Amino acid sequence: MIEQIYTFFTIDMLYYWVNLGVLPFWLILIFFPTSSLCRYFVTSIFPFIILSGAYIFLLYKSYLSSYDFDGNFNLYMGIDETKDLFSNKNFLMMFWIHFISINLFTGGWIIKDSQKFMINKFLLSIPLIILYLIGPLGLLIYWVIRIFYAKNISLYD
Repeated sequence: MIEQIYTFFTIDMLYYWVNLGVLPFWLILIFFPTSSLCRYFVTSIFPFIILSGAYIFLLYKSYLSSYDFDGNFNLYMGIDETKDLFSNKNFLMMFWIHFISINLFTGGWIIKDSQKFMINKFLLSIPLIILYLIGPLGLLIYWVIRIFYAKNISLYD
């Protein structure tokens, strides 16, 4: 049975499952940010356990295929080395899971932080959608909205 699972989850299949699997979490964040469903399933450790499992599975598959993990440090050597790293599907998938996890964590943080300032959930959907699509720009837009609701500018919290 494990052999069937192993052959089913190729890098391409894992990519589709991770992308489709994260969509329900984002839909709950955007449409039901104050629900208990959001609190228990999205802003908890639950989605990160699933994404970590996918990451560990990918590391295992990479190890079995003799992936050069030391080569990952080449991304600090310059943009050309980073481009070369992204030509490898294993590294690209590791990066993608990393990116999706950070964005989802940031979306959960925005929800929790916005509840302290009672930010309108319809207004909150704008930075969440932009965060899902563009990342840091969504966080910047949230901070601008937050300044008006908090009525002060704080560089740290």
